[in-house]
Amino acid sequence: MESVRTCVGCRARAPRAALVRVVAIDSQVVLDERGSMPGRGAWVHRTHECVDAAIRRRAFGRALRVSGSLDTQTLQNHFQRNG
Repeated sequence: MESVRTCVGCRARAPRAALVRVVAIDSQVVLDERGSMPGRGAWVHRTHECVDAAIRRRAFGRALRVSGSLDTQTLQNHFQRNG
């Protein structure tokens, strides 16, 4: 049975393969393509809409348990380029 995760953007449950993991490194949200980077991770759909919703709701900070602000510019740029 495939594991199920919840998207922090739209809050929908989906199979792990349908989502991408992100982690916080030095107050910056970084895409974890392999899903093997150390630390706490958050899951989001591979869509610009879900990433924007997570940023707007400040869901990355809560899911990653990071106090203060996170730099999400790299993540936003990735999803704007790759649609």
